[in-house]
Amino acid sequence: MKLRWSVGCSALALLLSLASCSQSAKVPLAPPPPAPGSQLSEPYRLQIGDLLAIKFYRNPELNEEVTIRPDGMISLQLIGAVRAAGLSPEELNAALAKQYAREVTDAQVTTIVRETAGQRVYIGGEVARPGLITLRGGLTAFQAVQEAGGFLKSARVSEVVLIRRDASYQPKGHIIDIRPVRSGERSEADVALQPYDIVFVPRSKISNVNLFVEMYIRNNLPIQQWPAFF
Repeated sequence: MKLRWSVGCSALALLLSLASCSQSAKVPLAPPPPAPGSQLSEPYRLQIGDLLAIKFYRNPELNEEVTIRPDGMISLQLIGAVRAAGLSPEELNAALAKQYAREVTDAQVTTIVRETAGQRVYIGGEVARPGLITLRGGLTAFQAVQEAGGFLKSARVSEVVLIRRDASYQPKGHIIDIRPVRSGERSEADVALQPYDIVFVPRSKISNVNLFVEMYIRNNLPIQQWPAFF
């Protein structure tokens, strides 16, 4: 058990280290997502390292492909640096159209995500192989658990904890009941994961999820950068 805990801590430490590096410029985040428990239809949020194709309907000479820099910005012709990380492609379209309105007539802009940066999520607790998992498009909490080897017999599947940062960089815990997802009764109740989410499968009932998050992250793990990351 101690060995398993050590491996889990090391993997989570790596996740936090990666996240801390990529967010060192304190790129503003999108508004906090709705609490899990019902289907999430949150649009994809652009991340540091994403490769974007910026297309102009009426001004194709301005088309280009750019990568979101470590400071969360992209550099474009005529207008220079623009914040992209944390926005949805649609929000970036609107921001670019507004800025380019000073330079071109009837700017119509479309952002296409060519490649994602391959951020990771952490799966811990009562699963066969706790650790880091590469976040691919549409990866859900249940799929991530399956990729981590599935639930152990001791897992409390009805109270899986999703820990996700909010707009203030604070970790917030949400309880997910995976039972109807696993049975196929309500597959739509699964939750799409976001970069640097933590999915923790407990062994016993969690009476206070916020207290659990405090203990799990701030007290039990040897990670000092966690509050700064969130």
